[in-house]
Amino acid sequence: MMAAEGRDSFDEQFSLVYEELRRLAANVLRSEQNGRVTPTTLVHEAWLKLAHSPEVVETSPLHFRRIAARAMRQVLVEAARRRNAMRRGSGDVMVTFDELAPGMTTLSDPKEILALDSALDNLSRISARQARLVEGRFFGGLEVSELAVLLEVSEATVAREWRSARAWLAVEIRRELRGKASEAGVQEG
Repeated sequence: MMAAEGRDSFDEQFSLVYEELRRLAANVLRSEQNGRVTPTTLVHEAWLKLAHSPEVVETSPLHFRRIAARAMRQVLVEAARRRNAMRRGSGDVMVTFDELAPGMTTLSDPKEILALDSALDNLSRISARQARLVEGRFFGGLEVSELAVLLEVSEATVAREWRSARAWLAVEIRRELRGKASEAGVQEG
């Protein structure tokens, strides 16, 4: 359990970034079809995940946002798994990652979120830095300059790796979604 001083520090840091996280969650969930995960719910669930991690208190605000982005990713994936377990089927879903930047594309279908999560896991085995970059950029809304500081590389490296990761993810996600659609067709037939 966190000491009272640590808890106060955590709560203060969370308050500072709460509105920013809520804005980012709203962007990620912009086209959430059934409203089961609202931006407020997403931020609160992420906070519950972080609340029992005393090491989070010691981080800088920038690192805190990166860690919060990871927690929001986990919450979205858990919700998508639950929703996907409740409903199966319904064809291909088009996901474009050309807009995964400040005007982010949204992921409203559980299959899209699960495909992104799987692709990010695969990317982390190839390039952990690119996976952290995508997670920070998409789920945390971190700017190129912030990611450069976090990853201890130049802004040019961040921009180059962002383009590379985005292209790789687009291919992986399409492959994942096609594979799921094929599996669904085989199971139904």
